[in-house]
Amino acid sequence: MLENSLMMVAIIFSINIFYVTFFTIRMILTLKGYRYYAAGVSMVEVVIYVVGLGLVLDNLNEIQNLIAYALGYGLGVIIGMKIEEKLALGYITVNVITTDNGLELPRKLRELGYGVTDWEANGLEGDRFAMQILTPRKYELKLYDRIKEIDPKAFMISYEPKAIHGGFWVKSVKRRMSQEEKKNEQKVV
Repeated sequence: MLENSLMMVAIIFSINIFYVTFFTIRMILTLKGYRYYAAGVSMVEVVIYVVGLGLVLDNLNEIQNLIAYALGYGLGVIIGMKIEEKLALGYITVNVITTDNGLELPRKLRELGYGVTDWEANGLEGDRFAMQILTPRKYELKLYDRIKEIDPKAFMISYEPKAIHGGFWVKSVKRRMSQEEKKNEQKVV
């Protein structure tokens, strides 16, 4: 009896991890505009959901099943978010404010292949220089590291743009980043 009970807990726990992972990924795909991928993921998600919920409802008198369902749900959210981080869909815009009056930061970032728009700004303690940088999300952390290497005191704010239109941004950024990846691969080999 105990073996059967532990097996049921493990099954419910596992099913809910898969269900919520698919749910999280579907929501992210939906928000990013990948409607057909989201629809495909949702078909798998709903089958997993029905099976898992059915097992819990059939054994509602067993508290360990509810606990397994809840724990699986929480872990599924974490796993789904980790998968989304690895997929890194879309773009990120980073606004940077620096005291660098020699404009080294924008020049060095451009040399690294980033699209940078910069302008003079005024801050509480005097003149500043502001930049706006668009990059694919998969390069977000690398961009932060590059900025910190060049100017450790730079102030950064990032956000995901809802729509991008015009300029060289998207095509040029994709092309330059893929060229940088190839260079990095050659350095490693």
